[in-house]
Amino acid sequence: MKSNKKRAKGGVVYSTNPNYQYEEQDSIGQEPIPRERERLLITLDRRNRGGKQVTLIQGFQGSDNSIEELGKILKGRCGSGGSVKNREILIQGDFRERVLESLQSMGYNAKRGN
Repeated sequence: MKSNKKRAKGGVVYSTNPNYQYEEQDSIGQEPIPRERERLLITLDRRNRGGKQVTLIQGFQGSDNSIEELGKILKGRCGSGGSVKNREILIQGDFRERVLESLQSMGYNAKRGN
């Protein structure tokens, strides 16, 4: 994953203040949330997808790297494609039960929505 310098500087591109110091946000110091404290909701979504079904996992609170890794694991277990967008994991197809079993076996607090 590429480093985004603009994001690391808090969105500031240019400052006229010669004494301005960029405050870089360091995510390494943050404590990861334990898996059992995560509250994940698994739903089936068809909105704005041309009638296609997508299993949607919402509520993930961990880091960007860990949500990408979890998405990759779940896509592999379902044997399907998908993506991670806006802190939500999208898996192509109706895999709610398989995803629920996988997340619970990994120690996450997950429940099935509608």
